[in-house]
Amino acid sequence: MGNILYAIAVILVIIWAVGFIGYNAGGLIHILLVIAVISVILRIIQGNKAI
Repeated sequence: MGNILYAIAVILVIIWAVGFIGYNAGGLIHILLVIAVISVILRIIQGNKAI
């Protein structure tokens, strides 16, 4: 589950970077960035605990 969160966070950051550089889509891009940051923070807090 943690690897999935990390992958989603990386994908969202890439999408945000492309959107920020190529096109200013307003608040949607920044919402994606916030979701990605939250996912990374959750991953760091949870560490490598087995579920």
